Amino acid sequence: MVTSAHEGMHRIFQERPEILGPVFEVLGVPLSAKATVDVVNPDVTETRPLERRVDTVLRVGPSDGEDFLLAIEAQSGKKQAKSVSWAYYVSYLQSKYGLPVLLVVVCQDMATAKWATGPFDCGTAGWTTQRTTPLVVGPHNLPVITDARTALKMPALAAFSALAHARVHESQSLAILEPIAKALQQLGETDPSSERYFDDFLQVTLGDTPAGKEWSRIMTFVSYFPGRGTVRETAYLEGKAEGEAKGQAKGILSVLDVRGIPVSDSVRERIATCTDLDRVDAWLKRSLTVERAEDLFADE
Repeated sequence: MVTSAHEGMHRIFQERPEILGPVFEVLGVPLSAKATVDVVNPDVTETRPLERRVDTVLRVGPSDGEDFLLAIEAQSGKKQAKSVSWAYYVSYLQSKYGLPVLLVVVCQDMATAKWATGPFDCGTAGWTTQRTTPLVVGPHNLPVITDARTALKMPALAAFSALAHARVHESQSLAILEPIAKALQQLGETDPSSERYFDDFLQVTLGDTPAGKEWSRIMTFVSYFPGRGTVRETAYLEGKAEGEAKGQAKGILSVLDVRGIPVSDSVRERIATCTDLDRVDAWLKRSLTVERAEDLFADE
């Protein structure tokens, strides 16, 4: 499972290759619907003590064209040295596998995305020997998915979009989370492993951002499908009712105390331990008029 936002920005392509179709559509690159996708060893180290690794490398086999390699890099800031590394990755992978190479750079902020588009040239005196032009994915071109039906249809893209927008468009990122939560509730009925994956993906990659805190709040406390009896909903409703009942119980004892009505230990315990919110609410109303504490339970 991913361990950081950086990992998540490229690892999702390995673990959920169905995301390639909509991402390529955003980039304007045609890709057949029946393309095969295989993970390739990202190690591009030569026989020297200098280790180089591409974040993710995939071999894509379109049904209507030649295979190609997709090198995916997650980039969090402008680093000129990276542009040199990218040129190396592309040439090395092309030489090693004898296949054309596309470089996709995934960013979480506008400035980095603008810089990463390049082109990055190697040359001098007006001559260019090599030019690297990455395809860039980020908050500037990923759609903001605010419809639960769309999120259910493309959960990988919805989760990826939420992550891409988390640090730039906070309001847009937050707007994506509720539809994703609704979609995952439905997805869990048919594909619980995918529900867990995307829940974990967002919990880990969003981290302590405002979006991450909101996601934790949504998935821990909010039930979007009342009455369906899901485990999360049941736990939430039971915990909420118990907490409200305890608050009402304190209110009953306070009213009786203010009115100067004695309360025996048995009555106090009965009030304090009751978790039936309707019953406690009825006791609270009676506490305003009863002459004895025991009269709270007169009709029981």
